[in-house]
Amino acid sequence: MTEGDATSLLYAAHRPALVRYATRILGSREAAEDIVQDAFLRFSPANAYGASASQTLAYLYRIVRNLCLDLIKRRKIEMRERDIEPPFWSMPRAIDTPEETALLSDEVRMITEVLDGFPLDVRVAVEMHRFGGYTLEEVAAHLGISVATAHRHVRAALVKIALRLGGA
Repeated sequence: MTEGDATSLLYAAHRPALVRYATRILGSREAAEDIVQDAFLRFSPANAYGASASQTLAYLYRIVRNLCLDLIKRRKIEMRERDIEPPFWSMPRAIDTPEETALLSDEVRMITEVLDGFPLDVRVAVEMHRFGGYTLEEVAAHLGISVATAHRHVRAALVKIALRLGGA
């Protein structure tokens, strides 16, 4: 019997066990089948020359295990790269029409006019809360007023802005 025949017999005898082993690692029988086939192609009896049958089989299992771990690592890298969004500057940006730009400019102008009509503490409260992302507690602490007063300032300004924008 030639070495090739012995390798084929060893592979044929232990293939189901190797597939089960790879399936436990990968969680997929289809991927395990591919790994075991690849392991057989990489398996070289010359590397196991003079080794006992159990050592040769252990070598084949090691090949299967390493190929499984390589596949898992490759999948993780692919998932990580797939989940990364491209930077904002590489994404195409919708260009506003002149009409949209004019409308936005008008809205910003109206909001600025409404805010300019309020006392300084109300403007600061609205700008901190709506544009700065501060909580009402932080706004109140900054202005030295109660949280309820800070809430009234912000609410009054937003209602007036909404009415002005709705009327326009």
